[in-house]
Amino acid sequence: MDQTATISTAQFGATDEPGQQPAIALNRGRSRHAADRRLRLAGLAAVGLALWFLVLLFSSLVVTGYSAFTQVTVRIEADLSSLAGKREQEIRDANWRAILRDALRGLAPDLPKRDERAFFALFTPSAHYLLRDAVLADPSMLRDGATFHIPLADTADRFAKGEIERSLPEDQRRLTDVQISHLDRLETAGRLERSFNTGLFLNSDSRFPELAGLKGAIVGSFWLLAVCFALSFPIGVAAAVWLEEFAPRSRFATLVEININNLAAVPSVVFGLLGLAVLLGWFGLPRSTPLAGGIVLALMTMPTIIIVSRAALKQVPAAIMEGALALGATKHQAILHHKLPLAMPSILTGAIIGLAQALGETAPLLLIGMNAFIAGDPGGLLDPATALPTQIYIWADSPERGFLARTAAAILVLIGFLVLMNGLAVFLRQRLAKRW
Repeated sequence: MDQTATISTAQFGATDEPGQQPAIALNRGRSRHAADRRLRLAGLAAVGLALWFLVLLFSSLVVTGYSAFTQVTVRIEADLSSLAGKREQEIRDANWRAILRDALRGLAPDLPKRDERAFFALFTPSAHYLLRDAVLADPSMLRDGATFHIPLADTADRFAKGEIERSLPEDQRRLTDVQISHLDRLETAGRLERSFNTGLFLNSDSRFPELAGLKGAIVGSFWLLAVCFALSFPIGVAAAVWLEEFAPRSRFATLVEININNLAAVPSVVFGLLGLAVLLGWFGLPRSTPLAGGIVLALMTMPTIIIVSRAALKQVPAAIMEGALALGATKHQAILHHKLPLAMPSILTGAIIGLAQALGETAPLLLIGMNAFIAGDPGGLLDPATALPTQIYIWADSPERGFLARTAAAILVLIGFLVLMNGLAVFLRQRLAKRW
C-alpha cells in the first residue's frame, strides 16, 4: 500500500506538504495560458506579415503603374479643306503625314528647319494614322474644322509626367535640351493636356508604349473563359454526378478518383505541353487561338470543378433523395430535380474560382503561342489572340521604358478582374446557399 501510494503521488506530482499541490496546479495553468497567448500572437504576427507583404506588393504596383492610367496629349488644329468633297478611299489615301506636319508647324511658327525633326519626334510616330482614323470615323470634321489630341511620344510623355528629371545631363536622358524647350513652350501655350488614358482599355497592342492598350487581351481572355466554361462546367458536373451517384465501388472508379485528385495538383505547364502536342500537333488546331487556349484551360480547370461538385453533392442531406424516391421519383429525377439544384450554388462558386485561376495562368498559353504580337482584336474563336497574362509577359519583356508602367497597370487590371470574380463567387455563395 505504501509503495502504491508513493507511485501515485510521484505520477501526479503531489506531495504531502500542505498548500504545495494547488501552487503546482496554478503554475501549470499559467504556463498553458502563456503558451496559448504565444500561439495567438504568433498567428497574429503571421497574418500581419502576410498583409504587410500584400500591401508592399500592391503599393509597388500602384507607384509603378499609376502613370499608365493617364496620358499627355497636345491639342492641334489641322486644315482639312483640301479633303472636302472627296470619297472615302481618297480620304484614306491622302498624305496624312504632310497634313500632320503642317498642323505641328502651326504650333511653332518660328521653328528653324534644322529643329523640325527633333520637334516632330516629340509626338507619337503613328499620329498621322490617328488623324486619318478620326476623320474616317467622323466625316463632319471636314466641314466644321478639326481639333485633334495627339499623344506625345513615350519619352516626352514620361518627361511631361515628371518621371524624367530635367536636371539630368543631356547625355543621360533621351530628350535634348532643345526638345525640352519645345515642351515648355507648348505647356506655356496651354497646348498640353493630361487626362485619363482611355486608350489603355480601348486600344489593342502596339509597338509604341504610348498607344499600347489592353482591349485585344481583354477580348481574348473573354473568349478563352467562354470556351473554358462551356467545356469544363458541364463535363465536370456530369463526371461528379456519375462518380458520386452512379459509379460502382470498383477498382476502376477508385483509379478514376485518384487520377482526378492528382490532375488537380499537376503544374499548369504540363497542360500546356499536352495542348502543344495533342491539340496543335495531332488535331491541327490553329495556333494562338482562343479555341486551343480555352480547351487547355478547360482540361486544367475540370479536375477542380469535379472535386468541388462532388463535395457539394455530399453536403445535400440524404433525406431529400430518400423523400423524392419515396414519392415515386426515379433516381435520375431525384438527382436532376432535387439534389443537383440544391448543390448548384456551391458548384457555381467552385466553378467561378476555377475560372479565376484559369484567367491568371500564363505558362500553358505561352506554349500554344498566345504570346504573339496581335495588333487587332480577335473576332472569334479561330482568330489569333492574346490574353491578359500573356500580354503582361509581352510588355514585361519589351525593352522600351514606357512598357514598365504599362506592365504594372496591366497587372492591376488583372488583379481587379480576379477580385471581381472572387467577389462574385462569395456573393453567389451567400445569396444562393441553402441552410438545412
